[in-house]
Amino acid sequence: MSTSVMQVRVDDDLRAKAAAVYDELGIDLPTAIRMFLKRSVVVNGVPFSMTLPKQEYRAERAIRAVQSLSEAAQQNGTADMSLDEINAEIAASRADRASRNARNGA
Repeated sequence: MSTSVMQVRVDDDLRAKAAAVYDELGIDLPTAIRMFLKRSVVVNGVPFSMTLPKQEYRAERAIRAVQSLSEAAQQNGTADMSLDEINAEIAASRADRASRNARNGA
């Protein structure tokens, strides 16, 4: 089997980071590139997904939700409550609801 030399221009930082990753895996960069090319032939295309996400990432939604809750807590004056204070408010609310239900015969 004959071989040929292939030249690719890559940013020095990217090359160093990729080489470090593959070094940790116990292979060198040329071997990793050959693996990529062989896998490309096997799958008849790029050997990893190249699709754009249809929806936003869940982590981004979760971060926005936490930020929204934090803003609401600031507006309601509850942002600095301790766990004991939160539990006391919950207990008082439950006791009030139980008292109302008892008065209403529920």
